[in-house]
Amino acid sequence: MNKSELIHQIKSIGSFLCVGLDSDINKIPKHLLQEENPILAFNKQIIDATKNYCVAYKINTAFYEAMGYSGWKTMEETLAYIPKNKLTIADAKRGDIGNTSNMYAKAFFETIPFDAITLAPYMGKDSLSPFFEYQNKWGIILALTSNPGSADFEQQTVNHQKLFEHVIETFSQVGTSENTMFVVGATKPEELGKIRKMVPDYFFLVPGVGAQGGSLSDVCNYGLNNEIGLLINASRSIIYASSSDDFAEKAAIESAAMANEMKEILKVKGII
Repeated sequence: MNKSELIHQIKSIGSFLCVGLDSDINKIPKHLLQEENPILAFNKQIIDATKNYCVAYKINTAFYEAMGYSGWKTMEETLAYIPKNKLTIADAKRGDIGNTSNMYAKAFFETIPFDAITLAPYMGKDSLSPFFEYQNKWGIILALTSNPGSADFEQQTVNHQKLFEHVIETFSQVGTSENTMFVVGATKPEELGKIRKMVPDYFFLVPGVGAQGGSLSDVCNYGLNNEIGLLINASRSIIYASSSDDFAEKAAIESAAMANEMKEILKVKGII
């Protein structure tokens, strides 16, 4: 999915919600454990319940890799079940020397054909360049994350510049706004505003709204641009809205509420 297609999808439903499928066998409703593939059954019902309210799904690969071969198969089957008009993100946080990154890119763009993948920039430009050689695929660079540990490295000053700012400056020159996004946490909205000034035309993938306490209103005030420029990820607050038989219904209610709030914000801003 390219940038213009993503913007069109957002405007057509008035939502820039991304649903995170961080599906944990220990947290899904107990009655699903009777299913042949409990995680797949859970994911399918979540997708069916939320697909009218979101434009993207983010699969956190760790929850599937932890299950070994069966987890990889479940990830593939989940990806295949997602409607084709939704952006699909592999939350894999890959990044390594060139030859290895070539294989990672092939794994997540060809073998398991996601539209986008999250990337760790610590090893530098050459470690991520293979991901930007694909047409209509996205690299989503970790910049300023929402966890407390972001203070350990990302927020440290190096040569009069925060490290996360240097990462954004560097990779905005490697990729373009057509194939590059940045992860910016919702729990740091004022910094998000500064980042928006640095890269006015780029999309941000924003975790931290919902279970982590980030404010959707604040994120939009600081982060929206004329092309929307935001994907707001919500995982636990949607997929675990209920632990009972009504989990899919409650997921629909939660995602609809977020989507409706997004639509109102876009209307007020004159974007739709």
